[in-house]
Amino acid sequence: MLLPAALFALGVALAVFYLPRTGGRVCWARSIRKTLPVALFALAAYFQGAPVLLVAGLALSALGDLALSRPGERAFLVGMVAFASAHIAYIVLMATLGSGPQLAQWPLILLMVGLGLSTEIWLRPHTGALKWPVRGYVVIILGMGLMALGLPEARIVALWGALLFVLSDLVLSVETFVLAPDDPRRKWAGKIVWITYIAAQIGLFWGLGAL
Repeated sequence: MLLPAALFALGVALAVFYLPRTGGRVCWARSIRKTLPVALFALAAYFQGAPVLLVAGLALSALGDLALSRPGERAFLVGMVAFASAHIAYIVLMATLGSGPQLAQWPLILLMVGLGLSTEIWLRPHTGALKWPVRGYVVIILGMGLMALGLPEARIVALWGALLFVLSDLVLSVETFVLAPDDPRRKWAGKIVWITYIAAQIGLFWGLGAL
């Protein structure tokens, strides 16, 4: 129990340490700093004996962090595939723990479906050749958010983690595709993405079976 807790605490500390450096220049040192926090979460989950799908989701997310920290469209696509695979792992795990979204949750269901459809207006025109990969990713992450709605009340922290993940990717999509490279808002968008992303992974880590 001590080793998983220590790995998790170190991951949180490194995530805080990385926050002021979210807008730093692209280099391998920055890539390692960005990748380590969630990689440590994955190790903590593994040594805790957490569900293998949780370990896989965290490990794939760490791979996505590494890829998205590197330059170029190919690295971006690798990162997108890694995160999409992580979300699928979370979806399958949530399906074994909950019952899926319920009719009584229709306001949240409608909100997520509306958010997905709205990306055709404000996001798709900016995605160029990546429009189909981005569309597929939108469907997958919103599917993860919808599946989290069916988790039992005892796992509500995982629901908040899933919703924060949706918010994080929403801000990231604006930062990546909508804002101009010299837009000063990019600096703050990057910090919001990192805070909500780490909080999301912590929520999923705790709510889906670790520690």
